[in-house]
Amino acid sequence: MPEPDALAAAVARVWPDGVSTWEVLGGGITNANLKVTRPDGVVVLRIAGRETELLGIDRAAEHEATRAAASVGVGPEVVSFVEPEGWLVTRFIEGSMPTPEALRQDDQLARVGRTLRAVHDGPVIPGRFDALAVVESYREAAAARGAALPGAFAEAHATARRIASLRAGEPARPCHNDLLNANLIDDGARLRIVDWEYAGMGDPYFDLANFAINHELDAAGRARLLAAYAGEASPAQLGSLDLMRFMSDFREAMWGVVQSVVSELDFDFDAYAQRHIARMAQTAEEPGFQAALGV
Repeated sequence: MPEPDALAAAVARVWPDGVSTWEVLGGGITNANLKVTRPDGVVVLRIAGRETELLGIDRAAEHEATRAAASVGVGPEVVSFVEPEGWLVTRFIEGSMPTPEALRQDDQLARVGRTLRAVHDGPVIPGRFDALAVVESYREAAAARGAALPGAFAEAHATARRIASLRAGEPARPCHNDLLNANLIDDGARLRIVDWEYAGMGDPYFDLANFAINHELDAAGRARLLAAYAGEASPAQLGSLDLMRFMSDFREAMWGVVQSVVSELDFDFDAYAQRHIARMAQTAEEPGFQAALGV
């Protein structure tokens, strides 16, 4: 997190009139997010973290993806985009962050399914999100900066390549690709999604799986999510979800490896990567995953 003087300077850079008050919003481990109160309303200033382009983040694409999400009633309203820094200003959403426990309830899974369907049926957005390509890009970025690859990488990479082959040809849809509960806000009427920095055209089952694995949905919960999203939860759909649960944790583990050598934030990225590697290994042992993989 930048020092307070640097944050104050960032606010003054965007609003030089000196009439802003601000506070840090918690939850982020990549960027600094400030709640800024202005005479004409309350906004969020998103200050990009250090070398986030190594994480596959394109700030102009994030801007457009956020605008697209707002157009379907899911993302926050975009107020402005600050160049050349690539900082994003969005309207502050009054609401609460749902807990993982709450999001596992049937009524909330139904809301999540409907919300993701709205996103995936929304307008085309810039950029492409291919989970295998992202993992490979992270491997290169980490190696270039002297980071040691996890011991499980080679075997996981072979599995990921098989998954990519099985999912090849699926239509690309607008996807968020970072569905942590910290990126969800319940405004009392709608479930809203913020933080579109990893968004791109991709496999909608990655989004579904990313939500499912991050919120530790069991088999019944995953079936309910799919039914809310697609109207059914066929064995083939459940299998696709299982495959992408593996890919979600593989991407997350390698994200942690890269962050361990580039981030200035006070966070244990090594432990973060290891947690996701362990969970990825657990998924790989599940009969449903193995059946979907064809082994």
